[in-house]
Amino acid sequence: MAEDSDLERTEAATGKRLEQARSQGNVPRSRELSTFALTMTGVAMLMTQGGKLSHYVMELARRTLTFDHAAAVSPDTMLERFKDAIFGSLWQLAPMLATLFLVALFVPMLVGGWNFTTQAIEPNFGKFKLLGGIKRMVSLNALTEAVKAILKSVLIGGVGTLVIWNQRQEIISLGQMPLESGIFKLLDMMIHDFFIIAGAMILLVAIDVPFQLWSYHKKLRMTKEEVKREYKEQEGSPEVKGKIRQMQREAARRRMMQAVPTANVIVTNPTHYAVALLYKEGMRAPQVVAKGSLLLAEKIIDLAHEHRVAIMRVPSFARALYFNTEPGDEIPARLYAAAAQVLAYVHQLKLYEINGGLAPVYPDQIEVPADLDPQSKRQHDAAPGASE
Repeated sequence: MAEDSDLERTEAATGKRLEQARSQGNVPRSRELSTFALTMTGVAMLMTQGGKLSHYVMELARRTLTFDHAAAVSPDTMLERFKDAIFGSLWQLAPMLATLFLVALFVPMLVGGWNFTTQAIEPNFGKFKLLGGIKRMVSLNALTEAVKAILKSVLIGGVGTLVIWNQRQEIISLGQMPLESGIFKLLDMMIHDFFIIAGAMILLVAIDVPFQLWSYHKKLRMTKEEVKREYKEQEGSPEVKGKIRQMQREAARRRMMQAVPTANVIVTNPTHYAVALLYKEGMRAPQVVAKGSLLLAEKIIDLAHEHRVAIMRVPSFARALYFNTEPGDEIPARLYAAAAQVLAYVHQLKLYEINGGLAPVYPDQIEVPADLDPQSKRQHDAAPGASE
């Protein structure tokens, strides 16, 4: 059952999937919204520019329908007047055509936003496969579009037929009206009819826009396996990331072990923890160059023996350094006093080994703040009356 569920596209499309779809020109669009906007814009333009267009059409009809002997016998004159009529008409219609062009360009962006890509128009011979074409013809999407086309035809055709039927007497009377009155009457009827038909399209828009958005996101749904695979591609495989972290730790450990021979002293627990301290002239404070516990602590101690680095057993100081510093860190200011005692003893010991004389006294009493040493803190908290 788990395997079956993984094959079902139940997961919403990720941002990457949506971006890939947009790059391929796949964005949600509503044809009904564009058709409605264009129709209503046309009606609005007729309402605002209709009077001017009517006068032009009437004047054009007078010029073109008036018999002119010179134009009838001269082809050049006839072509010149035809050219003037064509370009004059285009000039009169230019505002309406420009407005409709802008509406057709920007209204689709209301559903899906702006998207420009050439990938959608690139040749794709895979679309010419017979089997794929048959599948698209009998798909749910094709059936839905067919049902929408039928409903649109019934709705628009029904409303248009009803409107025209109610105006049949007025339409018939247009032929008996003077030219100027007939043109203005026809314009009024067109505006009225287009407005009613466009209003009927609101129902189609209200249904189509949510459906197109739902259908678009449904097609882009992903299986759980696809989501996991995409996450791995973006974030990296956990196995690979774990291997990288392991390699980084090993590299850091090698660098740390290489720094042990340069240390002044190794402070130990004596076996649980080992911390290598380095202090040179010009340094602001002693620095931890290596640290480890258990097996790694043993390796640090063995390496210190090999390179004759001083080793001191100071449990509380070793624990405080181990839990409060990392390799490369300066020691906390509250441990300066303890570090000074240790480093002073190591320096005196080296002088004694070189010059002889009195042996330095081993610093038995090295004080470390209890809150920096986990063991001392636990003992303090567990002592009777510690909480009072």
